[in-house]
Amino acid sequence: MHVTIPRGPIELAAELHLPHELDEADPLRAVVLSTPGSSVKEQIGANYAAGLAARGIAALVFDPAHQGQSGGEPRDLEDPYRRSEDISYAIDALTAIPGIDPHRIGVLGICAGGGYAIHTARTDHRIRAVGAVDPGDIGSSFRGFQADGPVAALDALAEARLEEVRTGVLTRENWLPDTLEDAEAAGVTDVDLLQAITYYRTDRGRNEHSTNRRLSRGDSLLLGFDPFHLVDQLMTQPLQLILAENLDGTGFDTSGERLWKLAPNPVDRLVIPGARHYEMYDVPEYVDAAVDRLATFYQNHL
Repeated sequence: MHVTIPRGPIELAAELHLPHELDEADPLRAVVLSTPGSSVKEQIGANYAAGLAARGIAALVFDPAHQGQSGGEPRDLEDPYRRSEDISYAIDALTAIPGIDPHRIGVLGICAGGGYAIHTARTDHRIRAVGAVDPGDIGSSFRGFQADGPVAALDALAEARLEEVRTGVLTRENWLPDTLEDAEAAGVTDVDLLQAITYYRTDRGRNEHSTNRRLSRGDSLLLGFDPFHLVDQLMTQPLQLILAENLDGTGFDTSGERLWKLAPNPVDRLVIPGARHYEMYDVPEYVDAAVDRLATFYQNHL
């Protein structure tokens, strides 16, 4: 079911996955999905939304503002604060749909979307339960990527934005090499990065609306972002954490552990044996195991 989400002057494109026809007399519990950076609603989010719907839970997945089929200029902006605010707008739209119970809405965040979901749940207490699959701290990751440190990166971004204003030309970066051949030519050997390219840039998971481009000026926002700030004081909702077993070196192991320790109401943590991070996107045995545990969690806490 296609849903249009009003977001101020723009609209977000979304799909609502349903277990059956909506019935106002028997309203459904529902979950809003927050997807990984660079992904669109037809990719990872659709896999998890379809799984939840098959288990009796409505699931809404959407394209972030400035990305996919959603509105917003400039395009390709990854603004962590707007990404988080998108979730609240999605909840606005969901609560207005007859047949959805506005008092039984949860959120599910995956990868960077896990950080955005946590960031939103701290202050939007319409969210009654929080699920996270390999939740990422995209701010920490971006700070760690900078060869000369985050301060030097911010200085360079400031100069680059001055140049953008002067020329009127916005610069963009690749999230990933565009092809496996490009990755090989660049000497990429990291197994997780290669799996990311295999998912996003081959027929396995590629989607025409996922551009693999990130507006450079947004990187200054990412460098200063901490999705878990004040979680210990503000996020009262029950938490279900799902982690792949093989996360060493990805940063998702440390961000997951940090979240688990900060959360005031951690309910359950499941480690998926044998899985790597990007295999949690679409490998059926891993996705099914995660969704089974998530569905039970939402049924108990929504």
